[in-house]
Amino acid sequence: MDKKKLTERDICTKYINPALQNAGWNIQTQVLEEHPITDGRIIVRGRLHTRGKRRRADYVLSYKKNMPIAIIEAKDNNHSLGDGMQQALAYSDALDAPFVFSSNGDGFLFHDRTGLFGKTETTLSLDEFPSPETLWELYCQYKGIHQNARQTVEQPYYDDGSGRTPRYYQTVAINRTVEAVARGQNRILLVMATGTGKTFTAFQIIWRLWKSKQKKRILFLADRNILVDQTKNNDFKPFGQAMTKVTNRTVDPSYEIYLSLYQAVTGSEDEQNIYKQFSPDFFDLVVIDECHRGSASVDSAWRQILEYFSAATHIGLTATPKETREVSNIDYFGEPVYTYSLKQGIEDGFLAPYKVVRIDLDRDLQGWRPSKGQTDKHGELIEDRIYNQKDFDRQLVLEKRTEVVARKVTEFLEQTDPYQKTIVFCEDIDHAERMRQALVNLNPARVKENRKYVMRITGDEQEGKAELDNFINPEERYPVIATTSKLMTTGVDAQTCKLIVLDQRIQSMTEFKQIIGRGTRINDDYNKHWFTILDFKKATELFADPAFDGDPVKVYEPKAGESVVPDDEQETLEPDATELPLSEEAEGYEVEPGETWHRDDSKPTWPTEDEEKSKRVKYVVGDVEVSVIAERVQYLGPDGKLITESLKDFTRKKVKEQYATLTDFLKGWNQAERKQAIIEELAEQGVMWDDLIKDVSKKLGAEPDPFDVICHIVYDQPPLSRKERAEQVRKQNYFSKYEGASKQVLDALLDKYTDDGIEPIEDMKVLTIAPFSNIGAPMELLQAFGGKPGYTEALKDLENQLYQQTS
Repeated sequence: MDKKKLTERDICTKYINPALQNAGWNIQTQVLEEHPITDGRIIVRGRLHTRGKRRRADYVLSYKKNMPIAIIEAKDNNHSLGDGMQQALAYSDALDAPFVFSSNGDGFLFHDRTGLFGKTETTLSLDEFPSPETLWELYCQYKGIHQNARQTVEQPYYDDGSGRTPRYYQTVAINRTVEAVARGQNRILLVMATGTGKTFTAFQIIWRLWKSKQKKRILFLADRNILVDQTKNNDFKPFGQAMTKVTNRTVDPSYEIYLSLYQAVTGSEDEQNIYKQFSPDFFDLVVIDECHRGSASVDSAWRQILEYFSAATHIGLTATPKETREVSNIDYFGEPVYTYSLKQGIEDGFLAPYKVVRIDLDRDLQGWRPSKGQTDKHGELIEDRIYNQKDFDRQLVLEKRTEVVARKVTEFLEQTDPYQKTIVFCEDIDHAERMRQALVNLNPARVKENRKYVMRITGDEQEGKAELDNFINPEERYPVIATTSKLMTTGVDAQTCKLIVLDQRIQSMTEFKQIIGRGTRINDDYNKHWFTILDFKKATELFADPAFDGDPVKVYEPKAGESVVPDDEQETLEPDATELPLSEEAEGYEVEPGETWHRDDSKPTWPTEDEEKSKRVKYVVGDVEVSVIAERVQYLGPDGKLITESLKDFTRKKVKEQYATLTDFLKGWNQAERKQAIIEELAEQGVMWDDLIKDVSKKLGAEPDPFDVICHIVYDQPPLSRKERAEQVRKQNYFSKYEGASKQVLDALLDKYTDDGIEPIEDMKVLTIAPFSNIGAPMELLQAFGGKPGYTEALKDLENQLYQQTS
């Protein structure tokens, strides 16, 4: 047998698999072949999307299921032994597997990342491949897992029999956490972007620690009732009768898994703190969901629970670790054992990419000043000063501004999909209610169909809060638009939300990331693969902040005697006030009007008469015109960065990187076997065809071909519409050399091109649909051209005629 003639797959079957079996590896249970690691980045082209290439490892070897320890990259025998090593090392980085092999069928090049095997890279013969036990012993030694911790680390994952397996990053997060607990680490932080399955990850961690009896009583803390209920009914369901939710401020010590709101177990008085009904050593493990919130603050009531159960292991889960002057998760938990970022999630294809539309309003940028002695709609004398964006809807309401925002939202929905789930983030409850009214008045037909087309979902109003479940349920059509302020910023699993509207001034990176996270979930069943951010308050300027989507950054570490100045979210608090979420409205929930923050040990204070008089008034002005002065579209490029230049400039730059001159482009276009391949290639590099075509269409009054879009925008050529190109071909009497069925087919192809563009006519499947199916069966139509080669040649000729340059 000539090994050089074998394919890579043949090398795997004939040489690598037998070597693994001889070393004691079970091919069925310990070896995954051609294992997909990522889903492939979602690439958006207008309103269409496709998947980028998945990353696949030729072999992933696991000591036990979902516990990868080794990677093998295979090549055919025309490659050297180590040609696959760098690729294998990249997979090793992702999967946290320290033993890396490359093979061409002659043997193995072994790269040992633990430093325990001897040399870093060693050449092994086929019969020298290490056994599972050998690598597992080295792995445990490398990870510091002693013999008495093995039972915990080797405890299997929960398997419901459906075939569902954790994604690669979930596996890494789960394994690292379980290993850390088994080693005796008692404070652990996991950072995972919104939408990446933190709760499922937490379930598997708890399951393995519970089943191995490493941890016998577990408390799972969340800060919202909906989060606790979602967790109990979905991911945590397998715990069954061993699990309870703490309700009615009572404690039953007979369970093993407890789910609770912080607010359900804390209060401002000791007798309200029902967690003290448990002994301090009752729980072995406390898992804190969304731990960037109250638990991060040293003085918070929530932190008191953690201090009370300080003997337990604490695991914090967050998408946005809070690192400010006053609040630090890293101080409490230590550095994260694992971080999986929004950028990485989008790159891997597990999170949805997005497009940003920034809209500038004249009053926001230019400001507004009342005339001397001017009063508002309620007769209040308006303080004489210049009001600008940071004042609107907080201190001054311009009613027509609300109408303009609502009109642009409605316009966007009408031009895309009026039933796409939409969240409008407003400054406060009053703003959310006014926005609801404005949207209702602009969508009378939709509201007539169903009064819940637009709903205000805020913490103060039961009717709206009751619709939250329906809003996040993909199977429920209504509500479509939710206006809110704080209630929906975190933990709302809105899988099908396609539009996020920011009419809220956001200064906190933590809050900004959480809001963006409402749109990042993917739902294939409901065609949700990307989303749009409509920004009226320059909130997306935070994309330029180095802290956005980077690793957690330590901003400040208070030293002894150093003053602690409240940070962005705390800037309105008094110096002696602190972050105390004492009710379900706290820290991200709506707060009752007039409610203030109080320390646990302070007595209520009431405003003096003078303070009452100086209390801030929100002025309402109804007769000031507001208009849009700028509208910019920004795109998330292939590198994960927002494209901030104009779309046309970006397109020119990208196209000229490949085709420096018009001649180069024409040559590439004409020589391409499929024109669609060039279109797709440019789309992958960030060229947004839909918006470009729309722009050129306005000039033409008809839709252009992508060819004309490029020629016009990049090379300043006059564009033609598809209809004009088709008519040009007909004028040349092109069809005279054909007759019968072949002439009919080409005529229909030209019509199809006019209606739908180049893509469908380049696909052979077009012959199976009307009007082609009315002319004859696909095989008959091909025979009319003398067979498939003749048809392909005729199609190529037709394309050449279409794209002949005209003056």
